[in-house]
Amino acid sequence: MSDAKVFDLATLAEKLKEEKARGRKVVLCHGCFDLMHPGHIKYLQAAKKMGDVLVVTVSPDRFVDKGPGRPVFGERLRAESLAALECVDYAGINEWPTAEETLRLLRPDIYVKGQEFEKLEDKTGKIQKEFKVLEEIGAEMRFTHEIVFSSTELINKYIK
Repeated sequence: MSDAKVFDLATLAEKLKEEKARGRKVVLCHGCFDLMHPGHIKYLQAAKKMGDVLVVTVSPDRFVDKGPGRPVFGERLRAESLAALECVDYAGINEWPTAEETLRLLRPDIYVKGQEFEKLEDKTGKIQKEFKVLEEIGAEMRFTHEIVFSSTELINKYIK
């Protein structure tokens, strides 16, 4: 695993200010990423192509709302796993239940989600709140169109 690219959010915010000052376009992906699978990798590779710098933040363990026994892997291990991917430039652990404050702090140019969120609907209501923050900070939301898997379904079918 690689932790050389994992930073706390305050440090990440400073690093991203520097990247933007150099004219680089910052792309942010956020999620649980509890079980890394090909869908995640394709999604992150597609997101990287949308800008110059790819940052991925993970939901902190205490706010993962995927059911009992989740996350399977702790926040630090999930962030380090993401950082080990060549396409990921920086990784971090969110501090809040949603990505709203992370978006305000990191101020990406582009926020990327998978196509399953393209209608701006999810049962938690998080995507709608995130979209409002993107409007507030002047960032763009984009969607990937890659193969989709559900970590929850994979864990329930093959691990539990």
